[in-house]
Amino acid sequence: MNESPALIHDLERHTVDVAAAWTKIGSGSKSARQFSSDHWNRATAAVSRELDVAAPAFAPFAARWDAEANRRIQLRTPENLKALLKAQTEHTSARATRAKARSQRTAARAASKNPLSTARRSAATADKAARAHHKTARAELKAAKAAYPRTLTSLAVRAHALHVIPAGFTSWALSTAADWAVWPVSVSAAVVGLNAGALIVGRRSVTVGVDESASAEERQLLERLDPSYWVQHASERGLGGTVTTPPALEPGGIRCEIRLDGTWDTPTLVAKSDSVRALLGARTALRMRITNASRGGWAVLTLATRSAAASTASLWTPDLMPADRGLMSLGIDTETGDEVLVPFDERLLVSGASGTGKSWSSRPLMAHAHLRGDLVLIDGKGEEANIWEAVCRVAIETDEIRQAIREAHAEMTRRKRDMKKRGISVWDGRQLTVLIDEGQVVLALLSGDKELLQQLIELSSLGRSRGVVLWWATQYPVTDGSAPGVHKMIAPNLLTRFSLRVAGTTQAQVALDDCAHYAPHQIPDGREYRGHGYLKGYGPRMIRTWTLDDAGVRALPKSVWGGEVPAAQPEAERPALRLVKEAAGVAPAEATNRDRVLEAVRSGARTAAAVATATGLNKGTVSREIKALTAAGSVRRSDDGTLTIAAGEATA
Repeated sequence: MNESPALIHDLERHTVDVAAAWTKIGSGSKSARQFSSDHWNRATAAVSRELDVAAPAFAPFAARWDAEANRRIQLRTPENLKALLKAQTEHTSARATRAKARSQRTAARAASKNPLSTARRSAATADKAARAHHKTARAELKAAKAAYPRTLTSLAVRAHALHVIPAGFTSWALSTAADWAVWPVSVSAAVVGLNAGALIVGRRSVTVGVDESASAEERQLLERLDPSYWVQHASERGLGGTVTTPPALEPGGIRCEIRLDGTWDTPTLVAKSDSVRALLGARTALRMRITNASRGGWAVLTLATRSAAASTASLWTPDLMPADRGLMSLGIDTETGDEVLVPFDERLLVSGASGTGKSWSSRPLMAHAHLRGDLVLIDGKGEEANIWEAVCRVAIETDEIRQAIREAHAEMTRRKRDMKKRGISVWDGRQLTVLIDEGQVVLALLSGDKELLQQLIELSSLGRSRGVVLWWATQYPVTDGSAPGVHKMIAPNLLTRFSLRVAGTTQAQVALDDCAHYAPHQIPDGREYRGHGYLKGYGPRMIRTWTLDDAGVRALPKSVWGGEVPAAQPEAERPALRLVKEAAGVAPAEATNRDRVLEAVRSGARTAAAVATATGLNKGTVSREIKALTAAGSVRRSDDGTLTIAAGEATA
């Protein structure tokens, strides 16, 4: 069929109008659907918030329900089911036996009027035995049912059926043609709905995506740190106005930021730390720290539920020595797992109460100083020197300690002259590290010697640029009183400070100076925290130090530093010459220990330790021979313990 051009034009225009109309209608419908969806989402979110608020009220009921349900499920084992079936069979048999015995007794009574007849007495005895057996079987069945109980859901359905069915019948019975009474069944249905609703709402809990490796304790803490839980319960603990961010599980534990609204600040939140712990339900022994965040109005909460250093072996080896010769490794950060480095050429103070691992923590640093330079250990207690005396220079006795300090001070003075001659400002040779362990004992020994104490003070203040560095270790980080652990003129020069657990706030102030708020006195007391402490300026993050056992110390190469005292000897103390001629053809006699000790003193050894080093004899033998030579007048010991040859005893 052929259409005219006008008709075709009208049809095309009509088609376009219809399409536009449908597009407009579809667009409007889409907007309506979008509005409906947004409205539904807002309503759902509002309902969800209300349910979150109501959930804590029903949580105890749901918890008790679930606990009972789990208990019943765990009891429904195949063994308990087998016992139940057996008890049911026994009970059925006992009930049938009892019924038979009862009927036989009734028949015997009807057959004979004599209560003492044999038939009646036999029937009575059988009936009594059947009743006892039935009673026992019924008790066993009851115990078997308790051992294999119904599921809680089944029990609830039966319990609700007990009132739903009678309530429905009551509603029907009370109804009339004009009015149907529905209140009994309505109440029953409401009870059923309340039970189910309470379970559904009570089981709503804060769910946080956590690592599968999180422990049960960490999961609980993460859930309670979630903002939805925190905001609902913070006001109950007096923490209203604080809001948490989603917590994170890190290698060192749980970390969470807290927004501080209104008049809240970090010190105020720290003062409420007990309330925070109660809100989280955290155990008392769990280390919790609240510090300032990187921005104002925020605080950081850290819970040490784990240690980042746990996966790293604590034993120190020379491989841990940094390539940078100006640094040495102190230990591992327990929160980040990073290695903590400290300056090698800096004066150091190590503090720690007895039993906190102070000596163990110092050993890796001493080994570093021994391998990268020279080490002198001045041990006021003496136990640690027993391990190190075969490796480096040690001083235990009073005369040895005095001599070591003199020689270290003389070396510092010698290096000053050498630096002036060479025109340098910083020593470029081997570093001499002098470690004082235990500082309180050493200061007590030097209390009456002002000159020697001044030399020790100068070592701390002048020695660093000359390559003579003083390290100080003490159990008593106090500068005042009758028995200070560190001298008040020495403590300000010890800029690098590491503190293990100390006794109290006074000790913490000396141990970490302006970083005493790290609270080393609050480090838990226990073997698992031995060797754990804080480094001044590093931040309030605990560090687990390296350890070095006795075998590791003995494996170090031997290198004994020996200094010289520059003071010239008086003429009377200079050894005299004595000619000794050997008889012709007579071999010289083998030197005794006493001869070897005398020769060592004659060769310049001025202390018992120096004599032991020169002769290779043990310290007990050296001490005994020195006493014998002193008594014989061959050797003279001065007031400060210096050994010299008596006049007229030298040979040539």
